[in-house]
Order: sequence, then structure tokens, then C-alpha cells
Amino acid sequence: MGDPGDASPRLRDALATADVVAAEDTRRTKALASALDVQITGRVISFYDQVETDRIPGLLDEIRAGQRVLLVTDAGMPSVSDPGYRLVAACAQADLPVTCLPGPSAVTTALALSGLPVERFCFDGFPPRKRGPRRAWLQTLVRESRAIAFFEAPHRLADTLADAVEVLGPERPAAVCRELTKTYEEVRRGPLGDLAEWAADGVRGEITVVIAGAAPAAADPEDLVTAVEEWVQGGLGLKDACARVAADSDASVSKRALYEAVLTARSQ
Repeated sequence: MGDPGDASPRLRDALATADVVAAEDTRRTKALASALDVQITGRVISFYDQVETDRIPGLLDEIRAGQRVLLVTDAGMPSVSDPGYRLVAACAQADLPVTCLPGPSAVTTALALSGLPVERFCFDGFPPRKRGPRRAWLQTLVRESRAIAFFEAPHRLADTLADAVEVLGPERPAAVCRELTKTYEEVRRGPLGDLAEWAADGVRGEITVVIAGAAPAAADPEDLVTAVEEWVQGGLGLKDACARVAADSDASVSKRALYEAVLTARSQ
């Protein structure tokens, strides 16, 4: 969450009424409550990566005793690249009730602001920190047809984008979203090559990157002639059959090219 004004009434109520508030950063959670004009009446404990496992048994005991435990992380959804999934898993295994107070998400906000086709997307958390594993991760995205969203630390953004240019190509469309919903929110859109040049000078703030999915590979119309003929045998006209196969193909092929390929095959 960047702007406290995005906090829901349910979150305000939960902060005010929870018996235990497990906070990734207790100071930030108290500052959030102050910004929302909410008085935390419950016990506040720290719950960050290094203590998460040790804190879980005690929190489970609190829940079993009928206490309401609220998990709050700093600037993201608990369990999604933030502490929390171990606690949720432990509650599920112990058959204890768990619910989520939905709120702002940097992932969906960045997707909406990217200006890219994002009806299908994947989220990859944070890329590997070292260059070799990071480039191997990028290689898995070369043919990924979905948009790819991920977080990155500002001091590693330039290196990650430079690697993305080498692996995915300088012309792949992308967007770098910085400080979403905050005072200095900024969205940079363009080909990876341009974004890498911009980031080379240094970038600050919390970063979410969206990269467009790979364009469909061009298909050889001759490879789809049999599929067209099967539709024709099923009763479709040739033009309609070509349109159907072109629409269903995972690769890019035009109806006209497919129609001509069928006619060529028939004449041989």
C-alpha cells in the first residue's frame, strides 16, 4: 500500500479490534494506524522473515484460544513476496479459520497502468539476484506468451533490464512502475532497450516491472492445410474453415495465406 487513503474500512476495523497484530515492521504498522486515525488496542508483535517460523506456534495457540490475529506486512499482500504463507499453511493444516482483507496490489495496479495486453499474465516475484541465475530465468520467458510482472529492488533494476535486453531483445515492450499510488508515482513505458538506458542512471523507490508476452511465432500455412481440410469435410466452406483454423492456431497465420496454401495443395 502506498497511499493510506486506499485502506478499506475492514482494514481499519481489524487494526482497531484485533487481539494480536503480527507486523512485518511494528513501527510502520503503528505509523499506518496513526495515518488512518486508528488506535491499536491489541498486542503488537514482530513477524518478519527471520522470526516467522518461530512465531507461528504461539500465534496458532492464540487463534485456538479464540483470539483474533491480524497479519500486516509493509508494502504488499501478505504471502505474496512477503511474510505470511507459512502462517496460512499452518492454519490450514490445523483446520483454523483464515480470511483475507483484500486491498491495493502493486501487481494488478502495474498491469493496469502498463498499457500492455495483460488479459493473461504471470507473476514471478523477485528475479534471482546473481547474473547467471537471472539470465537463466529470463531464458524461460523468451517464448512466454503471457505478460510477465515482477518486483525488483531499485539498486538491481539496471542490471536486470540490461540482461532482459540481451535475452528478450531490445524491442520487447515493457513498463517500469515506481512508487505506485505514492506521491512520486512514475510509470515509464517503452521498449526494453530504452528502459534499460533510463534505468542505468539509477532509480529509487519500490519497483514493479511488466514485460509484454512474446509475440506468436509465425506458422507455415502448409502445416495447417490438413486441419483446414478436416473442417471442410465436416461441412464448413473453405473460407470459413481457413478463418477457423487461423483463429484457433497458437501461431500467427493469415486466413489469406492459409487459403492460398490449401488451393496450392489441391492443385498438386
